[in-house]
Amino acid sequence: MKLSTKGRYAVMAMADLAGAAEQGPVTLSDIASRQSISLSYLEQLFAKLRRAEVVASVRGPGGGYRLSREASEIRVSDIIMAVDEPLRVTRCSDAKGCLADGRRCVTHDLWDELSRHIYLFLSSVTLEDVLERRLLGAASGAIGQGDRGHSAAAE
Repeated sequence: MKLSTKGRYAVMAMADLAGAAEQGPVTLSDIASRQSISLSYLEQLFAKLRRAEVVASVRGPGGGYRLSREASEIRVSDIIMAVDEPLRVTRCSDAKGCLADGRRCVTHDLWDELSRHIYLFLSSVTLEDVLERRLLGAASGAIGQGDRGHSAAAE
């Protein structure tokens, strides 16, 4: 699955915000500059993040944005869902199947289950995990186990 720029940029911006949180409210222009993201695009994303209560705005001089709760309480899936990013890899819409006659394709269940796994993974990762770089190698154990199980079945 390839996540769109909307979801990726929202997570990047939120990680930047969380990293700078100790210094007080952060302006979108500062995030835009550090992350090389268009300011107008960030404004659109942060309007959605604010409506979803993932961030809070601080008005006045020295204002900007802050996290609405601790980074350890904000899941990556919260951020992605707040900006309306679908976590589906099937090509089907909710109303009908992916084939011209409305049926599901033979691989539908595979892609549907993958979507669920992606959502479960992103729900298990917090903004704090991203900031603390706790993710590198997280899948290594699962990949190694899957490879051993596959080779054992092939013997």
